[in-house]
Amino acid sequence: MTETGIKAQIDQAFRKARLERDEPTKTVIGMLKNKVLMELKSGSNRQEDDALWLEVLAGYAKQQRKALVEFEKVGERSADAKQEAEFEIAFCESFLPQRLDEAATEALIRKAAEEHDIRDAKQIGKLMGILMKQHRDEIDGDLARRVASRILTPTE
Repeated sequence: MTETGIKAQIDQAFRKARLERDEPTKTVIGMLKNKVLMELKSGSNRQEDDALWLEVLAGYAKQQRKALVEFEKVGERSADAKQEAEFEIAFCESFLPQRLDEAATEALIRKAAEEHDIRDAKQIGKLMGILMKQHRDEIDGDLARRVASRILTPTE
């Protein structure tokens, strides 16, 4: 692993957070390091590399996005938890490759649907399989599914 790898960047962010007494950053980094350590000790023979860190970062961000939806349902009582989740998502996403926005995702979906003659909402699974196989690192799966559903569902 290179010195500019994700682990090195996270270690640097942790040192900075300690110096600045930035508790939220220290907390999220501790959580992420724990998840990486758990994966390394799981017996899966994984190596601590950028791929593992990206997987952990993406998984944790996804977990926090799901929690955020639940916090929004609760309303004002969960304002602190919601704010913490938003911070943690932003922290994780700062290390992840940037995903396409909704317009670019829609263009990809329309192109794939046309190329593979997919015109029915019953074929969303097939379309998602094609998209994820070709563009996994470029698109947000949840966003792609919502857009595909909107495109393939008749509005009559």
